[in-house]
Amino acid sequence: MKRRSELYMENHFNDQSTECSASSDDCQRVDQYGFERSEDFNYESYEDLMSKHLAVVTRRSKKWSKLLEGTEKVEKNVKVKRYVRKGVPFENRTQIWMAASGAQDQLERNPGYYYSILKAEHDPKIEEVIRADMHRTFPDNIQFRASSQPCLQKALFNVLLAYGHHNKDVGYCQGMNFIAGYLLIITKDEEKSFWLMDALLGKILPDYYTSTMLGLKMDQEVLGELVRMKVPAVWQVMNRHDVMWTLVVSRWFICLYVDILPVETVLRIWDCLFYEGSKILFRVALTLIRHNQNLISQAQSLPEICECFKQITHGEYVEDCHTFMQKIFMEPGGLSTATVTKLRKMCRNRISSAQNPSSH
Repeated sequence: MKRRSELYMENHFNDQSTECSASSDDCQRVDQYGFERSEDFNYESYEDLMSKHLAVVTRRSKKWSKLLEGTEKVEKNVKVKRYVRKGVPFENRTQIWMAASGAQDQLERNPGYYYSILKAEHDPKIEEVIRADMHRTFPDNIQFRASSQPCLQKALFNVLLAYGHHNKDVGYCQGMNFIAGYLLIITKDEEKSFWLMDALLGKILPDYYTSTMLGLKMDQEVLGELVRMKVPAVWQVMNRHDVMWTLVVSRWFICLYVDILPVETVLRIWDCLFYEGSKILFRVALTLIRHNQNLISQAQSLPEICECFKQITHGEYVEDCHTFMQKIFMEPGGLSTATVTKLRKMCRNRISSAQNPSSH
């Protein structure tokens, strides 16, 4: 017999969710996004969490319907920011992401552009590296299997191929496949996923995926500085054992928490990422580190520190997406854009100096 939360999910996400043509038992092993649940998945705990979660989702959905009534536009104001932080309903997510990020404007200004790239001649090297990553992208998601109908692998290949030719400074690098995959799971639309990729990689996170990955390296250094200021006990243990931040948080940043945190939590983070920008990535990282500072501070070696950073992305604290999202705007305290900008400039100069010592 199906749990009431699962029945609600089927009805609530009927238009865009993964259809399961297998047996009822098989369907219960797959979440609404197509991800298989682990063998030790705790259905009782999930049922308890979902009953609370769905009550919030239902409330938010009504508020969003009223806010968006008769409009495609999304204003940038305090009220909408509050709404986004409290969660965007599944059925409105594509619209909000597209509008808030500027991707919708780009799509409308460039009609047919995405498909024209796909029809053009392609760089065989880019094709080759993308194809190599296809089978590595969400092997635990039934939508990305060749046997599924429809299969998102072809759409994923197209989005990555088009983006690789659209942004030649980036081309393709590992990590982008997970981002494009998540976008397709939500939008079910290649062209929209392409323009959302462009908003993320071109505007919100510039230099993250270029050949030097300067933006990525810089933000990892910025996180280190923020930890030094806000969670000194963790900074001290990292310093004592000479652990580079890139060793423990690079996947957090490069995958934008995909495959790191639970799906629903990642999507809530992305709601804010598309609306508010990249600062949200620091808030998430600082909250995870600050909440688990006692555990990390007790680590006695580099391997123990690495294991701690794996542990802190699992468990009830991150699974309860509503509470977790409340925490990320409270636990790290103030985090102004001016502070982040100043730290980014300092860290960028530090990295450039280390790479080109003769020029300074």
